[in-house]
Amino acid sequence: MSDWGPVFVAVVLFILLTPGLLIQIPGKSRMIEYGNFQTSGVSILVHSVLYFALICIFLLAIGVHILSCFSTTMADWGPVLIGVVLFVLLQPGLLFQLPGHSRPMEFGSMKTNGKSIAVHTLIFFTLYAILILAVHVHIYTG
Repeated sequence: MSDWGPVFVAVVLFILLTPGLLIQIPGKSRMIEYGNFQTSGVSILVHSVLYFALICIFLLAIGVHILSCFSTTMADWGPVLIGVVLFVLLQPGLLFQLPGHSRPMEFGSMKTNGKSIAVHTLIFFTLYAILILAVHVHIYTG
């Protein structure tokens, strides 16, 4: 059996913390902007720190597990670190945006839209699930 808890938590946090979907901290003209579908390097950094803090709380402190066939007393940092790295790299508009506004793919546009958030979430889910459930990447600390 596989533990789907880290996958579920990581994907939900990816969606909720994508800058510009629900909120953007900092915004373009105000400290917090809501639903503006914009992003920036600073807001991706801030949202990444929030993502890291929340995924640590859910996976390490609370220990969210779904259908886990094992338990361990050591902290597994693999799901946390993989989640944070993928969160940053797959932010729509940072490195690429699929689909873009005027082309099928745009690079470094610092903009997003609902379709690209959905596509990037699907890519995030696929890569995260492969690395956590199929490849079994674990980083244990005692």
